[in-house]
Amino acid sequence: MIHREGYKTLTGILAILVVLDAILWISFPHGIGMWSGICVSLLIVAFVTWFFRQPNRPVPTASNHVIAPADGTILTVDELFVGEFFEDYRQRVSIFMSGGNVHINWIPLSGFIRYQKYNPGRHIFAKHPKSSDRNERSTVVIESPEGKQLMVRQIAGIMARRVITYPKSGTKVTQGGELGFIKFGSRVDLFFPSGTHILVRPGDKTTGRVTPIAEWSW
Repeated sequence: MIHREGYKTLTGILAILVVLDAILWISFPHGIGMWSGICVSLLIVAFVTWFFRQPNRPVPTASNHVIAPADGTILTVDELFVGEFFEDYRQRVSIFMSGGNVHINWIPLSGFIRYQKYNPGRHIFAKHPKSSDRNERSTVVIESPEGKQLMVRQIAGIMARRVITYPKSGTKVTQGGELGFIKFGSRVDLFFPSGTHILVRPGDKTTGRVTPIAEWSW
């Protein structure tokens, strides 16, 4: 199944490929160039369809856990001062998304969006420590019914040039729902209160909407 963000991209690529293949068909009606063009076009369409794939995963039921918002690899687990919204020290868990990962981002816990802000920025390598604050990014703070707050930051990288966030400030959200989409991978950071029991460590693989990241008993 292809994600909705892929429809426009796939339609545009198909239109271009049809025109190019038509030119090859007219220019080389019996040549190898025509068939080569068609084969390349099919491979491109297959790749784009795979890139925008939407996996069918079970609805999460672990309300006592914060689940992974993205597929990828745990890049860092550290503590640092967060000047945006909180203005205090937070534990950060960073998930690096490669180009081959599913590019959908999921909501890690239920509640409502207390804060949401988009920041245009640079496109340095997502593994760089400064990418969290300097790159193009979209930040939300989810507040649970108990008043607990978690910041989620979608960060663009070198290849990713568009960060999409669906819920807006004040919107109710459900764990496992769609948070957004980062085209061509990149990074998602989670910011927890200090002292949170983190369940992952650098190098661990995550499956979005499935892998528990931290215990929810703060």
